[in-house]
Amino acid sequence: MAPESVRYEFDSGIAVLTLDDPPMNLVSLETTRALEAALDAVERDAARVVIVTGAGERAFCAGSDVTEFPAMMRPGEVVDKKLRRQNAAFNRLAELPVPTIAALGGLTYGGGLEIAVCCDLLIAERHVRLALPEIKLGIFPGSGGTFRVTRRVGQVRAKELMLFGEPIDADTALSWGLLNQVVERGEALRTAKEWATTLARRPRTSLRLCKALINATDDESDEEMLSRSLAASDQAFTSAECDEGVRAFLAKRTPDFTTSG
Repeated sequence: MAPESVRYEFDSGIAVLTLDDPPMNLVSLETTRALEAALDAVERDAARVVIVTGAGERAFCAGSDVTEFPAMMRPGEVVDKKLRRQNAAFNRLAELPVPTIAALGGLTYGGGLEIAVCCDLLIAERHVRLALPEIKLGIFPGSGGTFRVTRRVGQVRAKELMLFGEPIDADTALSWGLLNQVVERGEALRTAKEWATTLARRPRTSLRLCKALINATDDESDEEMLSRSLAASDQAFTSAECDEGVRAFLAKRTPDFTTSG
């Protein structure tokens, strides 16, 4: 049996999903299927934090497997054979209620960047280049790039990235707001695991509520957001984690949220 193109590991509440088809870790039909299986495992294990990374040193993910395209270039076929399922898998990653971190150690192009921006936090090594080069194939980012990247960097930067299709370096991506942190070569996954360890110790209920509220800010009015925030606050304040946090504060000790969530 061929190895999975997405490797899954789970330890101490942290799930690591590794795109594992080096050197380029391309998004293929098989990769989409393997990503779905890995996300099933994330839900089964009730992971507190999820990290997505890529195997090898050359690429996190260099985009779609273009060799699959010729069989899909009739009307309706690319959607039915590839994009509908690919978008569903990417949406599952984006909609996970727990914190997610992308650790980028190599080229992050096309569908690879579309996977990365499904995550809440992005860490890239300084040598990494990022691009949405689909326009050079006569197409455009079809799996969330047009809206997820735009939400991060704004329309002006998104248009520059997608209409020209040229790569940007990690420092530029950081200055645009596409990345959260730039680290030295070989440090992305280690840093992501440090962040994940910290987040895994945070109160699960409040992390989920906070993430959900932040994600809703572009879609709802201030009044709707206020109503949601009040309801979420009531849920957080009545949780076992809040009880633990307050008791720990009053007792001048470190709270243990891992057993109360």
